Amino acid sequence: MDFLKNIKLDLQNKADKEKADFFPRFFKTSKGEYGENDKFIGITVPDQRKIAKEYYKEISLQDTEKLLQDPIHEYRVTALFIIIEKFEKSKNETEKTNLIKLYIKNIKHVNNWDLVDLSAPKLLGPYFNNTDKKYLYKYANSKNLWEQRISILTTFYFIRNKKYEDTLKIAEILLNHKHDLIHKAVGWMLREVGNRNIKTELTFLKKHYTSMPRTMLRYAIEKFDEDLRQKFLKGEI
Repeated sequence: MDFLKNIKLDLQNKADKEKADFFPRFFKTSKGEYGENDKFIGITVPDQRKIAKEYYKEISLQDTEKLLQDPIHEYRVTALFIIIEKFEKSKNETEKTNLIKLYIKNIKHVNNWDLVDLSAPKLLGPYFNNTDKKYLYKYANSKNLWEQRISILTTFYFIRNKKYEDTLKIAEILLNHKHDLIHKAVGWMLREVGNRNIKTELTFLKKHYTSMPRTMLRYAIEKFDEDLRQKFLKGEI
């Protein structure tokens, strides 16, 4: 059975023209924007996730890779959901390693914020949690926007396991980044650190808040009580 063909047919059957017209604007696909030339057919995330769950056992890694390399955005999302399902359900470390290798090999196809955010914490997070994190620092120091976002979003898994060191180190690397998608991602991860250990976040912010981008700061302090939040915004800490 041609599972790749069937997945594409199932996805096409869920396509919605109104969403297909809206998504290119939402994901900034015009000339010069971060999602330039990305293609959409208008499928919701729940439908993509459901189809991935239906096929992940049967579809081969080779066909999963082909799906991840497809120019249609929703096909790539579905491929990532399939990789995540395979990874999380597998008890075989070799199989898990092969899935991570496939992901890293095709990192250039993880090329919008939703693709990054749904996959990096669930794949690279657990894989690199207790091992060498050189890839994350390579991505943090990359000139590629999506690799940089992958580096900081991967640490969401570490944060959930009360490990904050790599989040803070990567946040420092990205502190003076020009793009608001990185400002938002770093601020978000700092906020997540603070949700678990406010002292750690405050120590970082007191050192860097006057020089970090305003959007990053606003995301980082979003959950602070209003008095403390205003002190940071006014530079009165």
